[in-house]
Amino acid sequence: MLMPEPDGQVLARRGAIVAALRALVPGESIIVDEDELRVYESDGLTAYRQLPLIVVLPETTEQVAGVLAYCHEAGVKVVPRGAGTSLSGGALPLADAITLGLGKFNRILDIDFANRCVVAQPGVTNLAITQAVAGQGFYYAPDPSSQIACTIGGNVAENAGGVHCLKYGLTTNNVLGVEMVLMTGEVMRFGGKHLDSGGYDLMGLITGSEGLLGVITEVTVRILRSPETARALLIGFPSNEAAGDCVAAVIAAGIIPGGMEMMDKPAIHAAEDFVQAGYPRDAESLLIVELDGPEAEVTYLIERVEGIARDNGAKTIRVSQGEDERERFWAGRKAAFPAVGRISPDYYCMDGTIPRHKLPVVLNRIRQLSARYGLRVANVFHAGDGNLHPLILYDANQPGELEGAEEFGADILRLCVEVGGVLTGEHGVGVEKRDLMGVMFTEDDLKHQQRVKCAFDPDGLLNPGKVYPTLHRCAELGRVHISRGQTRFPDIPRF
Repeated sequence: MLMPEPDGQVLARRGAIVAALRALVPGESIIVDEDELRVYESDGLTAYRQLPLIVVLPETTEQVAGVLAYCHEAGVKVVPRGAGTSLSGGALPLADAITLGLGKFNRILDIDFANRCVVAQPGVTNLAITQAVAGQGFYYAPDPSSQIACTIGGNVAENAGGVHCLKYGLTTNNVLGVEMVLMTGEVMRFGGKHLDSGGYDLMGLITGSEGLLGVITEVTVRILRSPETARALLIGFPSNEAAGDCVAAVIAAGIIPGGMEMMDKPAIHAAEDFVQAGYPRDAESLLIVELDGPEAEVTYLIERVEGIARDNGAKTIRVSQGEDERERFWAGRKAAFPAVGRISPDYYCMDGTIPRHKLPVVLNRIRQLSARYGLRVANVFHAGDGNLHPLILYDANQPGELEGAEEFGADILRLCVEVGGVLTGEHGVGVEKRDLMGVMFTEDDLKHQQRVKCAFDPDGLLNPGKVYPTLHRCAELGRVHISRGQTRFPDIPRF
């Protein structure tokens, strides 16, 4: 993996940069000690590590704007960072870049039940939003497995999903507005408390932009009424293919569950050993299907799903009889990643998305790849929307196993594209999938994408080295500008 070469002039000016930053942000919020910098040397993709030049922990939008304006003027790169739970290396530091940590932006600013929305700073955790409104019967729908730690700002940057995204959508479907600071230090607002805005869909552009366009300092999300009833089915199958066929059959029947998750046998055993959720150990594959809404509707749909499951060869079916049991069913799935960490020294968590009807084909190919590489794999899926999370087990202390896991993962992602899917569902591209972008996009596609970045960050100072395998200077692409209230795209050559 190649990253941009460190800028020797910036490294030589480190002392002057620190002094300038201390004039903008309180001194204790500037981290320069090597031992303290090591806390920030990686994100959730821990195979890659790099000490940042400096870490800055601002507390206000004004401080963020001041830091970015200074870095823009001084030509210093900036890597935004939330909680560091990214699994694609999106927050991997650079040796000649400031890491701008948003951990102190941790307050909920407004809860507006009348308009069904919450305004929060980017460092507020995903779960904290639901906890803040649960007492009034509301919740925030996107629920990544890391929701206890991941932040809403990071969720916007990566367009995070979760087990309930099948029915209620990803982050992009639940964000109403953001405040974002451009690399120049200009503070801009997109969207608001209203459902939709006219003109260009800049909210859609910003959500999932992985810190390449600006630094988010405020997020407005919509909240939903908690459903009257929610019940889950735990369905065991004799094969992954049978479970995959059941997923397709449920959706084909016009049933959209609140969540539909799939786990294979290694993941089932790891989760059951860890959580004791009551999973059937003799099942080769497990589906968790949650149905929510009015009680009569849920009861009817449970009967329909049970029938579909039996028609597809289900060996065991359990229906939650209370809220505690429903939560226990989900506890095993939510703990699948740490559970797998107990059975292998290391694991590599993949993220790709495929058409639902291709699940059996892809699972069979993953099994073949596992045999070829001699590495075990535990599969955990957002099965309803085809978002795969294969966990490749390896031991970094064994020569060649990390490299083998990376190649195995790359083959899985190539397979996703081959069957009509995409490279990522919710983890983003970062550095992990950057060099595979050419599998999915042509060079012209990638140039057009980089023109959008040029509109926001013409000098390429924000999170460089991420997403794009080849960086082009904006002057080569046709200069693009963005300013308050308007976007101009002059002199863009056509292909």
